[in-house]
Amino acid sequence: MESTASGRRSVPGAQAIARASALLRLVSASADGASLQQLATDASLSRSTAHRLLTALKVEGLVDQDPVTSRWTAGPELYLMGTAAASRYDITEISRDIVRSLAVKTEESAFLSTRRADETVCLIREEGSFPIRSFVLSEGIRFPLGVASAGIAILSFLPDHDVDAYLERHPELEGRWGAAHGPEPLRKRLAETKARGYAVNPGLIVEGSWGIGAAVFDREGRPEWALSLTGAEFRFGPDRLPQLGRTLLAHAHQLSSRIAGARR
Repeated sequence: MESTASGRRSVPGAQAIARASALLRLVSASADGASLQQLATDASLSRSTAHRLLTALKVEGLVDQDPVTSRWTAGPELYLMGTAAASRYDITEISRDIVRSLAVKTEESAFLSTRRADETVCLIREEGSFPIRSFVLSEGIRFPLGVASAGIAILSFLPDHDVDAYLERHPELEGRWGAAHGPEPLRKRLAETKARGYAVNPGLIVEGSWGIGAAVFDREGRPEWALSLTGAEFRFGPDRLPQLGRTLLAHAHQLSSRIAGARR
């Protein structure tokens, strides 16, 4: 199969589209907007290239720029495009009560995330009643698969060849996220997740903030979404973790069944 990079080189204009798309993803992931320097750094672009692309996207209404702070934010055309695509891809309406139920029953912050290529994107956040909360995850935040508990859960239920291909595409995981995200530790975590049924992230992103995640499947049995819980480490101890896991899995199964029924 031709690699994504090779495909981009063979299609005229594909590199510019890929760069613009990367900027759009970064802008949409930042609720408060992002600076030009941050966007350029995260997209691995020069400031001048990033500014040129952002200016072109602004003309089309896909991004906007705050006149006071100069930070870049999502534009009105993105909202309109998202609204048009929602009927096909959005499951938030049939998921929200399940995410809320999960937060109520566990008292922890509960989330629904979707798989988007090699990332997960948070769609829904529901606060639990416990006063100490984790703010690692919120709507629009993206993580690579295999980093946050939602992505670990999704990756663990993909075919082995897809996992191998993912690790080959992303040799930077260990350098960016730490030794615990190297190929061997990650493979071990994926095996444990598959055996247990849900993923455990023991403070690998932010020390002291734990998360657990369970995959949600489409009608064909593909892990396309995940439910997850995050909270303070002491709330995820060995005396409580199995109970949280059972509750999480029950809600994930309920959502998988609802998705299958809604898309017949």
